[in-house]
Amino acid sequence: MSIELDTRVPDFTVVATSDKTITLSELAGRKVVLYFYPKDSTPGCTTQGQGFRDLHEEFAAANTLVFGVSRDSLRKHENFKAKQAFPFELISDADEALCKLFDVIKLKQMYGKEYEGIERSTFLIDENGVLRREWRKVKVAGHVEDVLKAARELS
Repeated sequence: MSIELDTRVPDFTVVATSDKTITLSELAGRKVVLYFYPKDSTPGCTTQGQGFRDLHEEFAAANTLVFGVSRDSLRKHENFKAKQAFPFELISDADEALCKLFDVIKLKQMYGKEYEGIERSTFLIDENGVLRREWRKVKVAGHVEDVLKAARELS
């Protein structure tokens, strides 16, 4: 069961870096980007995070908060965030509650072995908590710019 486009995202509360607790309903009045990625400090995930970092001011100007989400621990997230100087918080979804809500856990393959992992996906939620855009099976190149464009068009 995943969230349909143009429907309200059920309220959720999650833990994030900087000792923050993020509750969706408390972010009302601002757009929210949730980008789900497989693992901290891996090449694609690092490049993607750097893209959101480098355009952070533009997202802020578009009244948009960015959050990275993976199943990594808060400790790993804090190290990754510090090393890459990310100006946004990373959400630890160790229990996969958010991953399940957005249906991003998929069967993947590596070296011939199947496993369940996060499919790189991004979601744009409007100021009223309604899911307006989704990107699934994300390719990193050009993706952050697409998300920024969509956030600006939502204004």
